[in-house]
Amino acid sequence: MTTKSLQADPYADTHDDAALWQRAAAGNKAAFGELFERHAQAVWNHAFRLTGSWSLAEDLTSMTFLTAWRKLPEVTLVRDSALPWLYAVAGNLARTEFRSAGRFTKLLRRIPPTDTIEDHAESVAEKVDGEGRMRVLLDAIAKLPKAERQAVELCLVGEVSTSEAAELLGLEEVSIRSRVSRARARLRRVLGEDLLGETT
Repeated sequence: MTTKSLQADPYADTHDDAALWQRAAAGNKAAFGELFERHAQAVWNHAFRLTGSWSLAEDLTSMTFLTAWRKLPEVTLVRDSALPWLYAVAGNLARTEFRSAGRFTKLLRRIPPTDTIEDHAESVAEKVDGEGRMRVLLDAIAKLPKAERQAVELCLVGEVSTSEAAELLGLEEVSIRSRVSRARARLRRVLGEDLLGETT
């Protein structure tokens, strides 16, 4: 979305997510562009934490916003924020698109060990090391019971508040906190404090 196209809607940057969402649902591309500008980086960060891969995070971010565009008329935002819903979509896509039938593992194997930056060895090494640690965490999260995994992906990985996660999942806040607490305990037993602290 270019700067010119965003300027076509002079009120876009003064609206909250809910108002922008409604305008976008009515066909206003500039309003959707503003939503993208606001949240693309956060969705990419969440997608990286879900996939452990920089390149897959880019694909997942694109798919998340494509899904958002298609579903604009059907969705009511939680607490006027688009992020909890976008995070949930990214989580669902990561599971169905990248992990079903072994596709997630196959895609990970196709990631070049030194990424695409050839002249910055130290930066590449940090990326690869970070992806390695993230994959260890993702493997552990994938083995959690479904209810705990959903809570972890939203509250620990996505940093969504317990109240927003509760509304999104249709549960009480105390239930979300309980699931996160149990999941933390399981993850600590498997990963130890150091790795869990670095990635959540």
